[in-house]
Amino acid sequence: MITEKKYAYTYEDYEEQGKDGKTMVTEILSDPDFPELKKIIIGCWGWAAEDGCQPILDGIVENREQFSGIEELFVGDMDFEECEVSWIIQGNYSRLWEAMPYLRELTIKGSTDLTLGNIRHDNLESLTIICGGLPESVIKEIEKAKLPNLKKLLLYIGSDNYGFDGNEDTIKSLLDHMDFPNLEYLGIADSEIQDQVAEVVLKNKIMGQLHTLDLSCGTLTDKGGALILETVPQYPNLEKLDVHYHFMTKDMVKKLQALPVEVDASDANQPDEYDGEIYLYAMLTE
Repeated sequence: MITEKKYAYTYEDYEEQGKDGKTMVTEILSDPDFPELKKIIIGCWGWAAEDGCQPILDGIVENREQFSGIEELFVGDMDFEECEVSWIIQGNYSRLWEAMPYLRELTIKGSTDLTLGNIRHDNLESLTIICGGLPESVIKEIEKAKLPNLKKLLLYIGSDNYGFDGNEDTIKSLLDHMDFPNLEYLGIADSEIQDQVAEVVLKNKIMGQLHTLDLSCGTLTDKGGALILETVPQYPNLEKLDVHYHFMTKDMVKKLQALPVEVDASDANQPDEYDGEIYLYAMLTE
């Protein structure tokens, strides 16, 4: 029995056959596998840099009875050859929360035109947003969310060149005000201010309830690594530290790997130097 399926179009489907978000919903509903599905993955909906996924979201809402049993949804699963992450036009999810009451996991890729609205959901356990730059407006929506059963929150912060218009205070406000009593996995990743982000996270009370801390894919240096070394031993509840893709030295990595937790410090990078200036880049921006 098939319980998971991906739906996607090529650019040729879009250009030559007129397929888009509206036709995708129709095809999903007419798929004989659909009634058995628990997970739906939405890939490229034709030309995602020109047309957003709003017709797909609207179609789910309009057919909420058929989609109400879906437990996992990924909207925007496409690689850079299909559409650069910073080009993906997203949509407004504000009506999705009520339409999909049994949704447990939601993953969104892309942040252009992304709106989450008034987030209220009793069953959502995992929220992941993968993007090149997460707008402060979206972070504020998450900050006010009512998700009593959320266990995992993973946010790609990205670059101010591609949508992130906040700073470390934006992250501090999120952590100070969000109310997710069952959160166990916190990921504030892919940031170009990863040392500052690490400091904010490590000083927050949320550390006391986590089993996984994810500070990966950003510009973490020995400065952030030193804060981790100092702080992590204070939290016996922490089981895993993910800092893969970083700019730390071999010596710092060795020290981190000696911590009493599982540590992923793979994928070390070297800064770029140009015209006397040093540049560090997050893993995913454009």
